[in-house]
Amino acid sequence: MFLDTLAQHYREQPDKVALQIIDGPPVTYGQLEAAVNRTANYLLALGIQPGDRVAAQLPKCLSFIYFHLATVQIGAIFLPLNPAYPSAELRYFLEDSGARLLIADAADQAKLDRLTETLPEHQTTFTIVKPQDTGPNWLEDNSARRDYPLPGDPDQTAMMLYTSGTTSRPKGALITHGNLTANIASLHQAWGWRRDDALLHALPIFHVHGLVVALHGALHAGATALLCPAFDARTVLDLLCSRRFSVFMGVPTMHRRLYQLAGGRRYDLSHMRLMTSGSDRLPDDLFFGYQETFKVTLLERYGMTETGMNLSNPLRGERRVGAVGLPLPGVSARIVDPAAEKPLPDGEVGEVQIKGAHVFKGYWRQPEKTAEAFSADGWLSTGDMGLREPDGYYTLKGRAKDLIISGGLNVYPPEVELALMEHPAVAACAVIGCPDAEWGERVVAAIILRAGERADTESIRAFCRERLAAYKVPRRVLIVDEFPANALGKVQKARLRESLCE
Repeated sequence: MFLDTLAQHYREQPDKVALQIIDGPPVTYGQLEAAVNRTANYLLALGIQPGDRVAAQLPKCLSFIYFHLATVQIGAIFLPLNPAYPSAELRYFLEDSGARLLIADAADQAKLDRLTETLPEHQTTFTIVKPQDTGPNWLEDNSARRDYPLPGDPDQTAMMLYTSGTTSRPKGALITHGNLTANIASLHQAWGWRRDDALLHALPIFHVHGLVVALHGALHAGATALLCPAFDARTVLDLLCSRRFSVFMGVPTMHRRLYQLAGGRRYDLSHMRLMTSGSDRLPDDLFFGYQETFKVTLLERYGMTETGMNLSNPLRGERRVGAVGLPLPGVSARIVDPAAEKPLPDGEVGEVQIKGAHVFKGYWRQPEKTAEAFSADGWLSTGDMGLREPDGYYTLKGRAKDLIISGGLNVYPPEVELALMEHPAVAACAVIGCPDAEWGERVVAAIILRAGERADTESIRAFCRERLAAYKVPRRVLIVDEFPANALGKVQKARLRESLCE
């Protein structure tokens, strides 16, 4: 179990630095154990029981980590929430989950006051935290003694992570202790995590990428993690160049900003043992640009809230541009016809399905949605379209719901987006399908131009006609200033369709 491995590091290397916030004091594994145990005792004193949901809406800080680890340690269920959620969204998550406790930032007192007026009486208790404090009261007032067993049932729920809810209200995915253990063990085998690693952690911490893949990865290895409270390209590039770190995990938006900051200058980051990219497709120009500018080949991988990581390009071996790699150890993957749930041969596009001990156990209080998520023979239907190459590498072709059917022909948005990104004036793009009386759907492209560049939409359509079949060429091109995006910078196409489709 993940907590058992962490307890082993507490015993074997109590003086090694486990965590540090930039410009803050280091926290050793011994100090982390004491802080987590005190926090666990604090939760027990509040009456938190195994199975209770404990929500946290905090900025990236040590307090968040203490509450996270303490919650799962006493058998309760941790619910991380985006600090940007306004009171209305926060109320939905608290009411839907039935959270017994919300740990919140003192700076959000006004938001909490509004919540108090609308939440059902006595449902949720609030604990107010000042994340900048180095000695919170619950650490000072509770004994470090641990007098409770660690959870031993791998099927016991450890976390509830809400999905993005692009097509309906967000659903709470139930992640078990066994899921966490299986996923992190798989990643350690595939990515070669080790105790002497140092992780530069610049991701949001309320998301599976930053919390489970990055933070759990470092702690499970007994490594050290330096946490940036927020992503700043200049700070991150300077730290990467300092040669203090061996691991960095980012999303394409982060990598794009680092690449743009370099401005054509060469930086040698070849000392980095592992630099990954995920949560959205890595553009080809960025893949090759990183190689030239930083002497690094980014490792692209594929995961989702309900599973953690599924596929990855290899640590040693070909990191193939445009591909998300091979199934991780202990993970099975296949491509199926989504209508017939029949496996498809290599090279044919279908839905990606996944099976393994890392796959979540279901959605909170939504048995119908849980049943819909799994095939008749027990595979998780991811909703992602892709294909498998004969040598086992997988390539994604977009979300099934983003597939455009125009005149009876399938158009995969990533293929059109790749063509658009070859245009020298295009900095970013997103392709969607809009309803059309004649064609069923028409291909629509929204683009952001590079700074100082100019281009008219007809010339961009002409550019696409040279590279794509006629039915794939955008019938409409719009130049925009920005895209609606989530906290990790991933374009939210559902919102884009709402604003662009007439």
